[in-house]
Amino acid sequence: MKQRYLLTLAGLLLELPLLLAQTRYVHCGRLLTMSDERVQEKMTVVVQGDTIARIEAGYLTAPADVQVVDWRDYTVLPGLIDCHVHIEWEQSRSSYTDVYKLNDTESAIRGVVYAERTLRAGFTTVRDLGGRGANIAVRNAIRQGWVPGPRVLTAGKAISITGGHGDHTTGSRFDLFDPPPGFTEGIADGPDACRAAVRHQVRRGADLIKVTATGGVLSLARDGLLPHYAEDELVAIVRTAQDLGLRVAAHAHGDEGARRAIAAGVHSIEHGTFMSDQTLQMMRTAGTWYVPTLTAGWAVNDSALYAPGFFPEEVRPKALGIGSKITETLRRAYQQGVKIAFGSDAGVFPHGKNALEFHYMARAGMKPWDILRSATVNAAELLGLEKHIGRIAPGYAADLVAVRNNPLENIRTLEHVVAVMRAGRVLINE
Repeated sequence: MKQRYLLTLAGLLLELPLLLAQTRYVHCGRLLTMSDERVQEKMTVVVQGDTIARIEAGYLTAPADVQVVDWRDYTVLPGLIDCHVHIEWEQSRSSYTDVYKLNDTESAIRGVVYAERTLRAGFTTVRDLGGRGANIAVRNAIRQGWVPGPRVLTAGKAISITGGHGDHTTGSRFDLFDPPPGFTEGIADGPDACRAAVRHQVRRGADLIKVTATGGVLSLARDGLLPHYAEDELVAIVRTAQDLGLRVAAHAHGDEGARRAIAAGVHSIEHGTFMSDQTLQMMRTAGTWYVPTLTAGWAVNDSALYAPGFFPEEVRPKALGIGSKITETLRRAYQQGVKIAFGSDAGVFPHGKNALEFHYMARAGMKPWDILRSATVNAAELLGLEKHIGRIAPGYAADLVAVRNNPLENIRTLEHVVAVMRAGRVLINE
């Protein structure tokens, strides 16, 4: 036992210099810092530990104790940020029975696999917007260094009305759940229960709160558009979250539910499929962020159209046509100057394919520079991390991605990430 202890201690001591503050010179053929639209050539990013120390022109000659990361053939930009994922879950034909079969441990193990896929796709930070609760365990495992993955901010369990989009018992035989889920499971009716639900998620370790302000597409509830929470309930959720230092994201497809959520003070509207121009102007005035999730819309549309039996019959009519509608809403939001942050809703489609969202945003009429901002500086601001991530600058996290081409000229190059640096550690895809 003593010998085993000494060997373990010796191994830790050997790794200690690497863990403390290893210096790396990242030689970048082209560098897009996101401070402006310039693409600088032949640059060196000096990384100290997990932080960017400085940026130098040319390829610096490295001392013997400095590691060189050779990305001279690539365009380097900040690590990408996805503001809407479901890290512990992925839609499949078995999703509607998995809720009865999988335990939290199994969900967490799947989440670890999905997290690494996401990181390899170039997304070094994600905002997880709800699951069964295993998402918190996945976040913790990544933070503690047990498994590779992006920086995760998670909502834990979403807050929903009884029978709403976040109520997993909807569509089930009534007597299977006795007693029915309550605020500890995120199901809350009335202002007092809504306050309790927020406080419970905070106690469990949530980084933010998600509320389902309207019906949804994939849940077994018959409606996907009508408002689910009254004004006083939404105000109770937002104010309680704000009192505890958390931001609120609102799932909202229908216009009235989105309007109520904006008026209550939520920080972002997710999906926003059927929002009117008046509601978009309300968002612009309030400074509310829009996270459109186009890829998920097109994915569910295609599954409903081309894969018979993939969705239950309650879901299929809601899924048809959703992709084109969200695209049209994003086009209007962009034209009207609404703040837009990147979010794909990965989990509705396979994790690791998050970058498909860039192409769909371009199809909606967004310019490449604005698309890139949505997944870097804008997303960082939405998360409250604008002083730490989203740019390549001294003092920022050493989160970098390398792609073969200039994304300002070809946005789809982001679908093929060559290499990723997350907090100073390099992950090679090719």
